[in-house]
Amino acid sequence: MKAEVRIRRLTAALLSGMVLCLSVLFVITEKKDFSENENRYLAKLPKFGLRQVREGTYMDGLTDYVSDHFPFRDFWIGIKTKAEMLSGKKKINGIFLAEDGYLIEEYKKPENTERITETLKKFADTVAAQERENKIEMRLMLVPTAVTVYREKLPEHAAVNSQTETAAEIYEGTGIRSIDCTGYLEAGKGEWQLYYKTDHHWTTLGAYMGYRAFCREMGFVPVALGDMKAQAVTEDFRGTLYSKAGDYDRMGDSIVIYENPADRLTVEYKDTGEITDSLYHLEYVEKKDKYSLFLNNLHPLTEITNDTAETDRELVLIKDSYANSMVPFLVRHYKKIYVFDTRYYKDGPSAFIAEHAGVTDVLLLYNMNTLDGDSGIRGVY
Repeated sequence: MKAEVRIRRLTAALLSGMVLCLSVLFVITEKKDFSENENRYLAKLPKFGLRQVREGTYMDGLTDYVSDHFPFRDFWIGIKTKAEMLSGKKKINGIFLAEDGYLIEEYKKPENTERITETLKKFADTVAAQERENKIEMRLMLVPTAVTVYREKLPEHAAVNSQTETAAEIYEGTGIRSIDCTGYLEAGKGEWQLYYKTDHHWTTLGAYMGYRAFCREMGFVPVALGDMKAQAVTEDFRGTLYSKAGDYDRMGDSIVIYENPADRLTVEYKDTGEITDSLYHLEYVEKKDKYSLFLNNLHPLTEITNDTAETDRELVLIKDSYANSMVPFLVRHYKKIYVFDTRYYKDGPSAFIAEHAGVTDVLLLYNMNTLDGDSGIRGVY
């Protein structure tokens, strides 16, 4: 009996000591604003007030603050993920643990297909109704993600909604001429890595296959990869899926960029006034968000001029971040490319097109996985 009492007292003392130590560590450790591993801003200490206490928002905020700044948070998240993996789980936080080291995000059943279709059709109709000398050639490219192209790598019996069916419905409903790059991606996946293993984007080679599909539709001769200068700028890219899955021991990806020696570029970011001669901002290589090295992350409108382009055509590119890594190939064919991120551009691309008589082509490019919740779609018109 005495031995049992001693064990209970010792256990209680150890637990109390652990709680005390963690409490002290929580108080004295430096609080970060941003989690590199999770790629998000952490909760801030909520403001105390009687109204906030009555409404319950203060306690909710305090819970989020304690959770986000718990001592050794990344360590505990990693332990939790490893435990789930050891238990046989093949999907963590909506991320499939696929073959060959791939993390592949699930595709949830879309809810806004009708609204997206109506918005894109309204935009197309508005541009078509403009009085102008040259007729605008408009194309829509909806890019499948790894969950479609690499479906054979998914865990057995993984339930996946069809991106292909949703894309076909949008293509038909908008009436915009479609560019289906799925066949090109399917054809290239045996030779090249077309999607990052730790991120939701396609790789530069995946973007190149999308570019080839675009060239086929437009009648352009695509630039050969052998004519471009390739450079691996990092071997340690750990992207959004790495952050969501919480498997922090996973190997990083390489990012390869391509530059055409024949191009003479001027790149102007209209919101900041910055002007450069490169499509790449390599300072992002030292940061967690390495994919932002393509076109310098987020800008409402970027104007790209190529003095040595093979045509005098001008392209309006309305897009999400998938398009950023395809632009280095597109510039060969256009004197000017106007790149719109309509999440932040508030004046409407249709009005811009009406005011710029030199525009000859419009390409809307979005990936299927984030299309349903992309707030930029509402700003297209």
